[in-house]
Amino acid sequence: MAFSLQLPKALRKARWKAKIRDRERCEHPHVTIIRGTQAWRINLRTGMFLEDDPNPADVPDELMTYIKDEQTWKRLCDEWNRLYPNNVVSSDVQGEEQDNDE
Repeated sequence: MAFSLQLPKALRKARWKAKIRDRERCEHPHVTIIRGTQAWRINLRTGMFLEDDPNPADVPDELMTYIKDEQTWKRLCDEWNRLYPNNVVSSDVQGEEQDNDE
């Protein structure tokens, strides 16, 4: 079953969502940010967006700050690990952006 992160009220009212979706066990561990029909994926190992389209700059700073908060990031990693125990997030990643040439 998918996991939906409870966002602050102002972000929910603006129609933002953050989820770990079902059937993504072969993907890089990630959280999906959704608004309407657009979706942005953030790698839980690196903290980087997985794609350039839609434009990551369209995601509000308030939402990014909330998601990358240490407690929230840990919750997302824990939920990914629970859903996909054969593709866990490294325990030493804390949502900090890193230069990574994956």
